[in-house]
Amino acid sequence: MAKSLYITATEARSGKSAIVLGVMQMLLRDIRRVGFFRPIINDESGKKDHDIDLVLSQFYLGLQYEETYALTMRQAKEMVNAGQHALLMERIINKYKELESKCDFVLLEGTDFEGGSPAFEFDINADIAANLGSPLLVVVNACQKTEHEIISSTKLSLESFSEKAVDILGIIVNRVAVADREALRIALRQSLARMDVLLYLIPEVAVLGKPTMADVMKWVGAEVLYGRDNLETQVEDIVVAAMQIGNFLDYIEKGSLVVTPGDRSDIIVSALASRLSAAYPDIAGILLTGGIRPDRNVARLVEGWTGVPVPVLLGKEATFQTARRLYNMYGKIEPDNQKKIASALGVFEENVDTVEMRSRLNTRKSTKVTPQMFEYSLIEKAKAHRQHIVLPEGSDERILRAADILMRRGVVDLTILGDIPTIHSKISQMGLNLDAVQLIDPSKSPDLEEYIETFHELRKSKGVSRELACDCMMDPTYFGTMMVYLGKADGMVSGAINTTAHTIRPALQIIKTKPGISIVSSVFFMCLKDRVLVFGDCAVNPNPNPQQLAEIAINSAETARVFGIEPRVAMLSYSTGDSGAGSDVDLVIEATRIARERAPELLIEGPIQYDAAIDPEVAQKKLPGSPVAGRATVFIFPDLNTGNNTYKAVQRAANAVAIGPVLQGLKKPVNDLSRGCLVPDIVNTVAITAIQAQAEKGIIAQQD
Repeated sequence: MAKSLYITATEARSGKSAIVLGVMQMLLRDIRRVGFFRPIINDESGKKDHDIDLVLSQFYLGLQYEETYALTMRQAKEMVNAGQHALLMERIINKYKELESKCDFVLLEGTDFEGGSPAFEFDINADIAANLGSPLLVVVNACQKTEHEIISSTKLSLESFSEKAVDILGIIVNRVAVADREALRIALRQSLARMDVLLYLIPEVAVLGKPTMADVMKWVGAEVLYGRDNLETQVEDIVVAAMQIGNFLDYIEKGSLVVTPGDRSDIIVSALASRLSAAYPDIAGILLTGGIRPDRNVARLVEGWTGVPVPVLLGKEATFQTARRLYNMYGKIEPDNQKKIASALGVFEENVDTVEMRSRLNTRKSTKVTPQMFEYSLIEKAKAHRQHIVLPEGSDERILRAADILMRRGVVDLTILGDIPTIHSKISQMGLNLDAVQLIDPSKSPDLEEYIETFHELRKSKGVSRELACDCMMDPTYFGTMMVYLGKADGMVSGAINTTAHTIRPALQIIKTKPGISIVSSVFFMCLKDRVLVFGDCAVNPNPNPQQLAEIAINSAETARVFGIEPRVAMLSYSTGDSGAGSDVDLVIEATRIARERAPELLIEGPIQYDAAIDPEVAQKKLPGSPVAGRATVFIFPDLNTGNNTYKAVQRAANAVAIGPVLQGLKKPVNDLSRGCLVPDIVNTVAITAIQAQAEKGIIAQQD
């Protein structure tokens, strides 16, 4: 089942907090440990977030307030404006995962759309839900909207969320006031016919949408002079009284809040008198402005009444400022207002099929994976069983910056090779903390002689003299590879300075390939907006023969499995099935046959064209009934020219994140970097190498 649900609105004042209360009560009926999390809260300094306070007060969740949010809106905007969107998501994911580890289910609530940037809030909520892999429950505000406006805004919102690769569970159209709700429901269902989502309509409920005198008191920071027992009286409208009594009384309606300066004794007395008269509607209360208390005699008159019939509040600001502040006031469900809470829960249960929603959640498991989710999973898997990785290019500043990040996050143990005084100087200049990293100068290492002898023994049959072995071991890449071979490190990452050939050659000479594997190959993890695909071989083998192509397919499938991707292998060609012919097609046909013989349990299809492999609609036409067509996760290209160009085309055209190349086929993991790599690329590659090392030791299954 789904492990979380993300509730988001599409605009302000949607009644989202009432929906949160209803869903939380539904979840707590049969889930023992439910968490509550708001990725981004408002910036009211010194005050707790309203909805977090509401939920923690109403339901005993056993959570501390600080556990339930990640950032304020101001912090989030500052990070995005500084180009730190990835860091923003990382902080949110990390904080969420801490809470998730303690809970069986987490209910998330999005932003309140009160920050003045609705487009920003819409996008950030979609991004967070996608990166957490959480189904989305969308709350649409129908207040004061026509049927046409409700349908239009609902459809537009869902289409926009769908474009962002969000898994939409359902939609709640809240605060509906149209005459025929059933007709609206039918029209909405027709407009959303192509979307398999839950749909519920909840009517406008005055007690939830309108503020009370208690809300007024909190909103303007007023003092209660009289009528404290009647603060739950509902406010329907606001009357700013500046006229004479005769004219003022024409404007009061049922539930009016009378706003007047504290020195207008005539208005105060007449407003109170109207509340006692059957000839006038009942006002909600009086708000005195300017910090002016009523005249002594007026106060004496009011205090002489047996039970003042309405609340009388005293505000500090002038009348104009007070009126302007009240204009933006709306009703909130306060933690201490059990009447509103009970009403919210009641109207939710009356209009939402909680059994249906719970059932849909039980069968929901998001298969969508964003680049941020995949990168996060790499770090978490690597951290689960820390491995020791050697980095032979200690003179490169990118390597040192990546090492600093890896150590701060506790991902791996590291050894960095190079001239130690030079490395120390760069560490100091860049302000890094690498105290826990082992630094080795190969030329001065006490292990150098052992490494020379070992390499000489391994390669003397190939004509390598002891002198040549000595020269090779002075090279950091050879030295690092030997560390891996002798178990002094679990894996190596190189290539920021060195060529791919210089990284792979020592590995082939020292570590060698696994039994039954004839070649080293590579894959790229292609992180699209909603899934991760595996492309191989796009970096190493120019023209593999059928036997080699079959090996690449089997090894790529195993790599996918290690990293949590269910392998469904597409052997790519310009032909699907028997639609084409030629030597290139024959090569793929033969490679597919060999792969099926060697790995009969593997889901593999070939030859198949790229569109038939990835698009279910095309697959249905070209290769109906195939378990791979339209659902492929591992794409095997027939040659390097095709693979390299395709991965770069997908990377640019689909704005995909390409992680790799990841080498496969070696007995112990060694991975290559691009010489144009960035620091995050190095961090990811080190994590990948650590996970491969775990797999070689047979411990990877414990963390999946």
